[in-house]
Amino acid sequence: MVVELALERIGRLDPGLSAFVEVWPERALAHRVDPQLPLAGVAFAVKGPLGIRSYAARRLIAAGAVAVGSTAVPGPGTYWQTWGLGAHGRTLNPWRADRTPGGSSAGSAVAVAAGMVPLATGSDGAGSIRIPAAWCGVFGLKTTNGLLPSPDRTGLASAGVLTRSAAGARAYLGCVLDGYETVRVPLPLRARWSPDLGYAETDPEVESVARSAVDRLVAAGVVRIEGRPFTLLDPKDAWQSTRRGRPAAAAEVRAENDRRLAGLFADTDLLLTPATPNRPHGHDGPGELYSTALTWAFNLSGHPAASIPAGFTSDGCPVGLQLVTAHGTDVSLLEMAVAAERHALMVRP
Repeated sequence: MVVELALERIGRLDPGLSAFVEVWPERALAHRVDPQLPLAGVAFAVKGPLGIRSYAARRLIAAGAVAVGSTAVPGPGTYWQTWGLGAHGRTLNPWRADRTPGGSSAGSAVAVAAGMVPLATGSDGAGSIRIPAAWCGVFGLKTTNGLLPSPDRTGLASAGVLTRSAAGARAYLGCVLDGYETVRVPLPLRARWSPDLGYAETDPEVESVARSAVDRLVAAGVVRIEGRPFTLLDPKDAWQSTRRGRPAAAAEVRAENDRRLAGLFADTDLLLTPATPNRPHGHDGPGELYSTALTWAFNLSGHPAASIPAGFTSDGCPVGLQLVTAHGTDVSLLEMAVAAERHALMVRP
């Protein structure tokens, strides 16, 4: 999407959605790029007020892309992260205005879902890309922990991207990864399905929508489901201990989950789960629910993970299907997601 069109759409749509904290029309329109660059003139958004300083943003700009603004993240004093506060107020889910878009990459997901930009940067320390991707019906990728520079000293957060489709994320990886080459993935993929990873209380309808997407992938010959549902130890306490600077308290759970995941990916290509155990909650907060229940295990383990649109609940809330692969297989994961999206794309009820 060219800069002028992106700015027009932001000006028209953002007052009703509040996806952006700041918009930079003068800077974006004045930017001159080499037309020979691979992303010459492509508009993109960055996560939060400091997103323009990120490694990914610098690499995208070097490839000719033009940053048009910074997107909403949770406001000051917000103890839960599935929310956003933009220049026009709280950030609204583009499918259901009475629900949050997820977060903390809230505005990035909304900006992409509403067609204001084709690509937005994100970061994911517990599900902060995958949750809003799921709840806004777009593609979201968390890269392997440590693959790209991150300011998070705990090692939990990893850089990533939100796009309208998995194929649209190829440009991102092509810019941020040195030596990037598209790979072919042999089908059917050897896959395992888990609706709850053995501990999450997954909403039955969310599970049903995600499982229906998996069934479509099986019918299309994209995946072959193998073995029993895969389980992990609940990572909640381990994640929180790590976040608080007490990694020793998390060592036992991390070691056991790492052992199980290593065993899984020794003979399996892909782990499939719902991206979240719940549907988007209201703007008054999630209550006692942990929207991160199915995502933050892979921040602890460091595995790359993505969410693709899987369908809708009967009340019109998008559901995401989470894809997880072995460490360092980010390019393969993206191509698996491209193949999966052809058959698992969400259908409105």
